Amino acid sequence: MDITLEKSAEARSGRATWLDVSTQLLKYAILLLFVAVFLVPVFWMVSASLKTLQEIYTFPPQWIPESFKWSNYVEAWYAAPFGRFYVNTIITTFFGVAAEVILGMMTAYAFVYLPFPGKNVLFLVLLAALMVPIHVTILPNYLTVARLGWLNTYQGIIVPGAAVAFGTFLLRQHFLTLPNEILEAARIEGAGHILLLTRVVLPLSRTTLVTVGLIALVGKWNDFLWPLIVTNQTAMRVLPVGLSYLYQQEGTNQWGIIMAGTIFVVLPILVIFVWAQRHIISGLTAGATKG
Repeated sequence: MDITLEKSAEARSGRATWLDVSTQLLKYAILLLFVAVFLVPVFWMVSASLKTLQEIYTFPPQWIPESFKWSNYVEAWYAAPFGRFYVNTIITTFFGVAAEVILGMMTAYAFVYLPFPGKNVLFLVLLAALMVPIHVTILPNYLTVARLGWLNTYQGIIVPGAAVAFGTFLLRQHFLTLPNEILEAARIEGAGHILLLTRVVLPLSRTTLVTVGLIALVGKWNDFLWPLIVTNQTAMRVLPVGLSYLYQQEGTNQWGIIMAGTIFVVLPILVIFVWAQRHIISGLTAGATKG
């Protein structure tokens, strides 16, 4: 009887172990599938940027070029003023991200630590702003910028996107998780709101601030529609808009050169994103359970 029970227990244990192994293998298979979905297009873009047009049109696809055509990068760089596009993009992205983070930080601080009437109602309005499609605001923003004479200017590109509700919401949720004991101790020591924000709240919120900054960085670096609408001079174009200069209206596109130009746009933000991805994960989960 005991031997039978032992064999049955061993069988159940073996089945449980096999089930655990199968589950892990399935998880890894799904993970590899998602990795392939994201990495294969990137690999194809890099590979195509080093191919001739004939190799790109070859079927079945030739994943590795026979000889690396580095001249595609040189031709792409000189086909459009990418140096100027980089300068414009860096300026608009830097000041746009700085404005978004500063405004979001100060607004979130007010929602959490400043008592004022109608605070909950205003927060609901903020949440409602998250649901407004960006395309709805394009026409009024354009009319305002045009009246101010800001067409083809850096401020015309930056200011309409300086205040974004998502950053304020994320920072507000994180500020709610900060320990009240530290804040009360700072108040007892005589810290006002400015010192409380700069010496206590912000140092404790470094990860979330980096997350908000990185999300804003990706959005503003890749922004195409608004800079396209608010500028009509080549000297004021940004990288995503400048990339369209490589396309030929007649349809005789040199895809190797276009892919090389795409690398110019994608590579800086990709490097930054890979370097700081851990901050994004931890920052997005911070304060997720607070209301």
